[in-house]
Amino acid sequence: MDAWEELVTSALLGTDRRPPALPRTVAGGAPVALLDAAALHTVRRRAGLRPGPAAPAPEPAPADTRRPLPEPARHRLTQLLAGRAAAAPSGGRRGAAPDLAELLPQWLAAANDHGYKAPASALPALLDAARARTDLRPQALLLAGPRGLWLARLNPEWKFALRGAGGSSVLPDPRDSEAVRALWEEGLFAERVALLASVRTEDPAAALELLRSTWAAERAEDRLMFLDSLRAGLSGADEEFLEAALSDRSRNVRSTAAELLSALPDSALAGRMARRASSCVSLDRTKGAETVVVEAPHECDETMQRDGLLPTPPAGRGERSWWLGQLVESAPLSCWQARFGGRAPEEIVALPVADDWQGELHAAWCRAAVRQRDADWSRALLGAPAAPPATGPGIASLAERAKLLSTLPDEERARWVASFIAAHGLSEAFQLLGVCTVPWAEPLGGAVIDALDIAREAGSYPWSFSGVMGLAERCLSPDAAPQLESLTALPTEPEDASPGAGSYWSEAFQRLVSTLRLRATMRAELEA
Repeated sequence: MDAWEELVTSALLGTDRRPPALPRTVAGGAPVALLDAAALHTVRRRAGLRPGPAAPAPEPAPADTRRPLPEPARHRLTQLLAGRAAAAPSGGRRGAAPDLAELLPQWLAAANDHGYKAPASALPALLDAARARTDLRPQALLLAGPRGLWLARLNPEWKFALRGAGGSSVLPDPRDSEAVRALWEEGLFAERVALLASVRTEDPAAALELLRSTWAAERAEDRLMFLDSLRAGLSGADEEFLEAALSDRSRNVRSTAAELLSALPDSALAGRMARRASSCVSLDRTKGAETVVVEAPHECDETMQRDGLLPTPPAGRGERSWWLGQLVESAPLSCWQARFGGRAPEEIVALPVADDWQGELHAAWCRAAVRQRDADWSRALLGAPAAPPATGPGIASLAERAKLLSTLPDEERARWVASFIAAHGLSEAFQLLGVCTVPWAEPLGGAVIDALDIAREAGSYPWSFSGVMGLAERCLSPDAAPQLESLTALPTEPEDASPGAGSYWSEAFQRLVSTLRLRATMRAELEA
């Protein structure tokens, strides 16, 4: 045993059990002598270490022809990545300084909209930020570009970038059929997913043909991911392929194919679902007032299952209501106007429904309106924004309302949510604000400011509005800063107000104003 191995053995077993063959004249005895000897031998080993063979140099980074950031914007990116926000004081108060970490996603999106590339010096920090926050990855990797992917190959901690954007640094031009075919047949799964999405954007028919060429040989989980890419640019040209996928070996693939077909109102599956659903829902005129009558399915046969219906309901759900909901949400909404004598969606939704089937029927119509992106039905199911949710046309869930709102044009959506806030306040509106286009269009921005002002004047603490305040910092138009300036002053607190609430509100509005002004500056820097 050589001297180094003997030292290691003594250290592992302990100097009492395995005393080292060393002089113990130093103070501290055997343990200290062992450490001294280990230090000496370490220096000797390092000094005598022979250099290993040189690793091959990496391939040069690919070119990125996009234009560089303006100098002020480059400095801003460095600041945002460093997260130089003011440290929160003790007590949990955020202070009046903007939260730079929350502004980074918006800055990245704006920089990509302008077609900029990230400076080389910022790539490591940009990849680190994307590794820590999955919500940043799409925009961060887009800004990083081919050089970011090249760099990610050199650090195992950044391998997520290769999964998220395909393993190749640059996808081939979708019009280069030879290169596309080569990557599709030989590439890694992530590369093929990215390639299919790229080709689908450029030429939906070519992407479908690419998918069709290897479909039978793909794994079930891969077929599901590839099939999901057809959502972009979905059209009647995809029907034949999707109809064949209804016979796929995988239940998940069959369900996804059925969902996509039901989003095509003129598809054969939509017609089959319309006939089934219409046979379950009818209009009864025998009792004076017209009433919608529901007779839910009594079975879920093989043909229904082939068309995407799941036979087994979730726990706590009845079989018949489960089958009915799936039929109605998969049927084209146009079939109901024919079924109910040409009535408009608002009139159909207003009809009474017998035997407590209204909730199930309306919920299925909501899902159909979202799936088919039908704004007319969404308006009918949303009802008037001033109506209490529990007394609306049949939907009490704010999550359902948010999904329906997403089908409306941006300006109409903003007006609806503004009216909802005016009637019900901000506490009920958080989910609805999340689906509104940024920056918030008027009158939505003004409605949010007015509601915050009312809450401030009420004298309560702003903590219950912290979520809305955070949204306002990111979503209000920077042009609203002057309107908010008067709210930054410390108000005179009424006698029944919560102690110190005024200073909290003043600080929150100062942060909001400073954030809006910083966003305006960031926008100007990118437009320079």
